[in-house]
Amino acid sequence: MSVTDAAASPSFAEAARFWLKLGLVSFGGPAGQIAILHREVVEQRRWLEEREFTGALNFCMLLPGPEALQLAIYLGWKLHGIRGGLVAGLGFIGPAILLLLGLSWLYVRYGNLPAVSGLLLGLKAAVLALVLQALVRIGRRALNTRTHVALAIAAFVALELLHVPFPLIVLAAGLIGFASAWNAPRTSPSPAGPAPVGAPLGVAAAGLALWLVPLVLVALTLGPQSLWSRLYLFFTQAALVTFGGAYAVLGYVAQVLVNELGWVTAQQSVDGLALAETTPGPLVIVLQFMGFMAGWNQPAPLGPVASATLAALLASWATFLPSFVFIFLGAPYVERLSRMPRASAALGAITAAVVGIIATLLLLLARVVILPDGLGGPVGWAALALAAGLWFALERSRLELHWALLIAALAGLALQSLGL
Repeated sequence: MSVTDAAASPSFAEAARFWLKLGLVSFGGPAGQIAILHREVVEQRRWLEEREFTGALNFCMLLPGPEALQLAIYLGWKLHGIRGGLVAGLGFIGPAILLLLGLSWLYVRYGNLPAVSGLLLGLKAAVLALVLQALVRIGRRALNTRTHVALAIAAFVALELLHVPFPLIVLAAGLIGFASAWNAPRTSPSPAGPAPVGAPLGVAAAGLALWLVPLVLVALTLGPQSLWSRLYLFFTQAALVTFGGAYAVLGYVAQVLVNELGWVTAQQSVDGLALAETTPGPLVIVLQFMGFMAGWNQPAPLGPVASATLAALLASWATFLPSFVFIFLGAPYVERLSRMPRASAALGAITAAVVGIIATLLLLLARVVILPDGLGGPVGWAALALAAGLWFALERSRLELHWALLIAALAGLALQSLGL
């Protein structure tokens, strides 16, 4: 177990209360959640030093999956070992899982009501603005060389036009980045001592067992080729290549579930992202909604509610379990892994490719929000104006995300009532 100085460490109960509170108020996406963690853990409570926090963040950025969740798991581990990491991670995602389950049921039950449709119209316009903002911001940071620009364009063409599998795009980008830093030293000088070697096998074995149990149970009861078995394997694959955050992985998941498998409609995928934006916790929780809708749309031999709930929980388990395993495996080696130039170069190339992948999601959103009836249908000028106005407000002011979402929802309701 690795813990901080006992004089600065909170009790386990005190930390557990903090992690649950964090899970209830962690709106604002990964940037906002990381900022909250830094302010609370480093600046105000002084549970960790700045150097420890920065090293942990750099390590989490190298991993697939939601970096804010992984950072919370690591900080919990740093304070109280594996039990601390478990409580931190579950406290961070638990409220979001329960809340989105409820919202998903409300969506399928009442989503066609005019008032709900209006609220969703506004939220979808807000999501379009947020994805555009993310694309611009990540692009400014990531596309700093001609190679990175070329990777972004190639990733967009490969996914949108050539339908190259997303994992291959990530792998190719990572290899290109790694090769570009081939002459760099393997690691930067680090004062870190030898890392423990006894625990990794136990962590890996436990993680594999926890992953296998749901798969075996579903395969034995519903069949290895059932929707739920296939869905569980697909979301596991998605979790292992979710570099670049929720917007990137949703672009990939929507491409497969909407265009290839037909389990979810494009409209439902956009509605899910709008709902996920209103919940605390990691935005990648949207994958739970995608699982819910896949189960709802193809329920047999179960009832719709049972099928959707099972699919949603399987999607969440497959999505979030790897984050816990990655952190518990790598936490003792953070000082070394966060100082690897070749790994950083690979991450930079992957992030550049992610810009192109997010662009495919932006295109999907634009089609659904601005052209709801397809290319030959009328343009949704009101939704376009609302999205543009929100993007401008988010870029030019310090408008908090929750206020932006509230304004968007009310504006969508007003547009619906006016028949626009």
